[in-house]
Amino acid sequence: MNFLMAAPQGNPMMQFLPLLIIMFAIMYFLIIRPQKTKEKKRLEMISNVRKQDKIVTVGGVHGVVVSVKESEVIVRVDDTKDVKLKIDKSAITSVTAPRDEKEDN
Repeated sequence: MNFLMAAPQGNPMMQFLPLLIIMFAIMYFLIIRPQKTKEKKRLEMISNVRKQDKIVTVGGVHGVVVSVKESEVIVRVDDTKDVKLKIDKSAITSVTAPRDEKEDN
């Protein structure tokens, strides 16, 4: 009698399927979901930019918003010479000093 019988072999992909599902779940909760949340907050911040907000652009330009249009803003970057730049809203990375709600009233 041969006691060293080979165990029945299944599909190798079925053996790795639970591991693949677990890896995808980990990647979703550690990478994809936080990135989506961060992008959602960034888009909300960009859509809420108003006059007199202090902003920083992707290129590191600091300025004060003078005018807001649908997809672009006019930013004053120098008070002494009244230098203004037209930039896309997508180039805004942060609002460093948002306006006070009291100023709007």
